[in-house]
Amino acid sequence: MENSAVAAQLSQQFGLAGEKPVMNPIGNGHINTTMLLKDGKQAVVVQKLNTDVFPNPDHLVENARAIEQHLAKKANNGEYDLNIIKHLPTIKNDYLVNLSGGVWRALEFIGGSYSEDVVDSIDKAQTAANAFGLFAKALEDFEAQQLHHVIPDFHNLAKRIEAFEHVLAEDAHERSAQCEDVIAFCQSQFSLADELQKTCQTIPLRPCHNDTKINNMLFCSKTNQSKAVIDMDTCMPGYWLFDFGDMVRTFCSPEAEDSTDLDNVLVREEIFSAIVQGYVEPLADILTEQEKQSFLLGAKVMPFMIGLRFLTDYLDGDNYFATHRAQHNLQRARNQFKLYQDVLDKEKTLRSILARY
Repeated sequence: MENSAVAAQLSQQFGLAGEKPVMNPIGNGHINTTMLLKDGKQAVVVQKLNTDVFPNPDHLVENARAIEQHLAKKANNGEYDLNIIKHLPTIKNDYLVNLSGGVWRALEFIGGSYSEDVVDSIDKAQTAANAFGLFAKALEDFEAQQLHHVIPDFHNLAKRIEAFEHVLAEDAHERSAQCEDVIAFCQSQFSLADELQKTCQTIPLRPCHNDTKINNMLFCSKTNQSKAVIDMDTCMPGYWLFDFGDMVRTFCSPEAEDSTDLDNVLVREEIFSAIVQGYVEPLADILTEQEKQSFLLGAKVMPFMIGLRFLTDYLDGDNYFATHRAQHNLQRARNQFKLYQDVLDKEKTLRSILARY
């Protein structure tokens, strides 16, 4: 079905005005297809869900809507000041639409906002980290176990290693010879999984965002302050070390995660400090000391794990992450392993920064 026909169908399903609907891509997510649907004076965000990644879209929507409703109650009580991304019902009061073999949903569009892919200032790093901290604080009394595991073992490093080893042994696309150095480095770091498993036995299970990339926080176009935390797709039970670590992974390097300028892929210490200050401040009264100490482990685990996932997908023929050029996933893997190595090299300094707050 052509784009215009899909736009017309979605416009009708979600009760828009019906005035020459148009639909254009927004964002740069790896998984779902995200579009801005405009219909007269109305605009909504529509997404075609990747059902290979999210085989049960109903669970995804149930998780997100439960969090929306909890945040709305907090907002009504004056305990949450950020905008809340809300699902929109169809004219039949459903939240998913099956169309041309795809599953679609609609979300409120938050205007007057923008997102960043690379952090360009200390202030923006602290602002975004603080927004994710406020989000975590608002969910502190939300029972994590009521959330569906929409992607089982999403942050289970041991399982990610198993998947990698299986794909490497198969080497169905005969790509391992092109990246022997990356494979060897990756394998030398597998003890990280044991450290992670032991640490998670000592800290509370929390409802987590699980994808705290810088571009999952909207800035206000007028004030440059935080406006909304978005993308609840991977909200699941987890540990705050993962959310902290993903901020380090996506905020600290001056290069995008697929940059091939590896000499410039590093941890900017001033940005790391801003993340710690911004994230810890709203959580100070509920953060356990063990959790805080676990944050540095999260800063190691997240770039290593996503690097491992990129490498696995490269060896497996690029089936999971969207790619736009040859060896794109391999380039991403090299980038993330370089960032991980820089965290290791600066561990003493980063630990001292963490201890300040």
